[in-house]
Amino acid sequence: MPFTQFSTLDYDQIKTQLKDFLQSNSNFTDFDFEGSNFSVLIDALAYNTYINAFNANLVVNESFLDSATVRENVISLARNIGYVPRSKTAATATVNFDVQIQDSNNDIKQLRIRPGIVCVGNANNTNYRFSISNPVTANVATNTLGQRVASFENIEVRQGTAVETRFLVNTGQDQRFILDNSQIDTSTIVVKVKGVNELGEGREYKKIDNILNLNKDSEIFLIQEVQDEKVEILFGDGFFGKKLENNAQVLVRYIVTDGAEGNGAGGKEGSTGVFDFQGTCDYLLTNNIDTVPVIPVDTVTVTTVNRASNGSENEDLASIKYLAPRLYSAQYRAVTPRDYEAIIQSIYPATESVAVVGGEELDPPQFGKVKISIKPKNGTFVSDFDKHQIKNKLKSYAIAGINSEIVDLKILYVEIDSTVYYNTSQFSSGNLLRSSIVNTLQKYGNNVEINKFGGRFKFSKINQLIDRVNNAITSNITKVKIRRDMKVLINQFAQYELCYGNRFYINQAGFNIKSTGFNISGYPNTVYLTDIPNKNNIGDLDGSKKGVLCIVSKDDKNEMKIVKKDVGTVDYNKGELLINTVNITSTVSANDLIEIQAFPDSNDIIGLKDLYLSFDVSNSKINMVKDVIASGEDVSGVVFSRDYYTSSYSNGSIERK
Repeated sequence: MPFTQFSTLDYDQIKTQLKDFLQSNSNFTDFDFEGSNFSVLIDALAYNTYINAFNANLVVNESFLDSATVRENVISLARNIGYVPRSKTAATATVNFDVQIQDSNNDIKQLRIRPGIVCVGNANNTNYRFSISNPVTANVATNTLGQRVASFENIEVRQGTAVETRFLVNTGQDQRFILDNSQIDTSTIVVKVKGVNELGEGREYKKIDNILNLNKDSEIFLIQEVQDEKVEILFGDGFFGKKLENNAQVLVRYIVTDGAEGNGAGGKEGSTGVFDFQGTCDYLLTNNIDTVPVIPVDTVTVTTVNRASNGSENEDLASIKYLAPRLYSAQYRAVTPRDYEAIIQSIYPATESVAVVGGEELDPPQFGKVKISIKPKNGTFVSDFDKHQIKNKLKSYAIAGINSEIVDLKILYVEIDSTVYYNTSQFSSGNLLRSSIVNTLQKYGNNVEINKFGGRFKFSKINQLIDRVNNAITSNITKVKIRRDMKVLINQFAQYELCYGNRFYINQAGFNIKSTGFNISGYPNTVYLTDIPNKNNIGDLDGSKKGVLCIVSKDDKNEMKIVKKDVGTVDYNKGELLINTVNITSTVSANDLIEIQAFPDSNDIIGLKDLYLSFDVSNSKINMVKDVIASGEDVSGVVFSRDYYTSSYSNGSIERK
C-alpha cells in the first residue's frame, strides 16, 4: 500500500488524498460514488482531519513569538524572556500653580496640594482630568500686592484619575493581586505594605525589572500583564525579595488614563487659563502640627510650562514582537547602539525612531560619549524635560564612565522636481492628474522605509509610481534635491556646520548649493548661499572634490553679484558644509531658518547615522506638460522638441525656489 502525505489544510484536497489512498486498496469499492454510505464516511474523515490539522497548525503558530496572533499568548511568550509590555501612558503636562489664600495674620507657612485630581484641561474639544500621585508643598509668601500666595513650580501632572486599591494578605490561599482595570499607567503605580503591628500607610515598596542583587529582605514588587490587559502585582518569595506576612495590608495607588487622547491639553507654553484648578489644599499652621483644609482658596492661576504630551496606548503586538527579543539581548545594560535603541523605546513610549552614535564614530572622535537622537511620535523635538527624564532612566542601564547626550533631531529632507508628460486625448485635466500623483507620493512618503533613521529613498520607485498613476502619463523627468534647515542665531556671530550624509553632485559652474534668502550685518540687500568648486589653473576641476561657499545677491539686472567669496567650505564627497563666523540679522523663512538644498550625486538617498530621512512631498514640484506627440497634435515632433523639452539637470538660479 503506497504511503500518502497529508500536507495540506484544504478540505477538498484532503478528501482527494483519502480517495487516492483507498483507490490503491482493492478491498474497498464504491467509495468514489457520492451517493454511497462510504462516501459519507470519507466526508466525515476529511472534515475531522481538516479540523485537527487546522488546530494543530494554530497551536504551533501560537507557540512562537514571531507567529503568535493572540495577545495573551504574545504576552506569555514575551514574559518568558523577561519583557513587560508597556501599558497605557498618561499624557503628562508641567504646570505652575499660584494659589492665593486668606491669611491676614500670616500664620500659614506652607500649603499642600493633596494627591488626586488637581486640574482639568481641554484637548480636541474634550475636557480631561489631570492628577498627581503624591502631595506637593510650597512655602507661603506675601507678594507685592500684599496677597498671601503659595507658588508651586514645575509640577508634573498626569492625565487621568488617581485610584486606590487595598488588599488583605491571606497566605492560606493562592492569592493574586490583580488590579481590576485595563487603563492603568503602570509607571504611576505606588505600592505600600503595612504590617500587622505597623502604624500609618506602611512602607513603600520599590518596583524592579529584574531580580538581580536581591535578598530575602528586599522590599520590592514586579508587575506583569495578565488577561484582558489587566495588571498583576508580584511580590517576593522569601528568597528573592521579602515575602508578605499574613494579614498584612497592601495599598496600591495608580492613575487610570485615556492615553494618547490627552495629548495637546494645556495650550502653548506660558499660557494661562487653559487649565482649570480642581485640587484640594491643606495648610500647615505655625506650630507645624495642625492640618486643616484651606477654605476658601481665593484664586488659583495655572500657567502651562509644557503642554500635555507623550500619552500613548497599550503596546501593540508588533512592537512587543520587535522589542522583546532586543531588550532580552541587551540584558538590562546599555553597551551597544542596539542596546540603547531597545532600552530607549522601552523607557520612552513616545519614540517613533531612534538613532545612537558612539563617540568613536564621530569626527573628531569623542570617546566616552554616546549621542542619541530621538524622533517622537507627536512632534519633531523632544522637550528638555523629557530629555532629562530619559537621561536619568538611562543611568540604571549605562556603563560607568559613558556619558549619554540627547541631541536635537536632524532631518534630511528629500524633494523632487518632476516634469510629467500626459496624453490629453486620454485625460484632459492636468490639475486632476497632478492631484492623483501627489496623493500617491504622499502614501509612499508615509512608508516606514523612508521616514526613519537610516531610511532609504529609492529613485526608481518614484519614477514607477508616477508613471503608474494613470495610463495617460507617458513619461516623467524627475530631479532629486536634498535639504537641511539651518536654525540661525539672529544678530550673533556664529559658525555653522551641516552634514547631509550623501555625496553632492559637482557642477563645474557652481550653483549646486542653493538657499533661501537672509540678511547679514553690513549689507542692505537679501543674500543667498552658494558654492564654487575648486579648480586648477586652466579652469578645470582640481580633483579635490571640495569647494568654497560664497554669499551672493542679485544686482539691478537680476544677475548674480558676489558679496563675500570665501565664507566657508563644501566637501562634495562627504556632503558637508562648514560656514565660517557670520552675523545673520534676519531670514526670509520663518522661525529663523535658512533652507539649504543641494543636488545629490546619486538619486538614491540614505539617512546615515543621526540623520532622520523625510520625503517632503509638500515642498516638491509636479509640473504637468501635454505630450503633443502622444495626443497626435505634433506628429513630426518639431513642436515638442522646441517647446516642451526639459532637463534632468539643475538650472542656473542662485536661490532656492
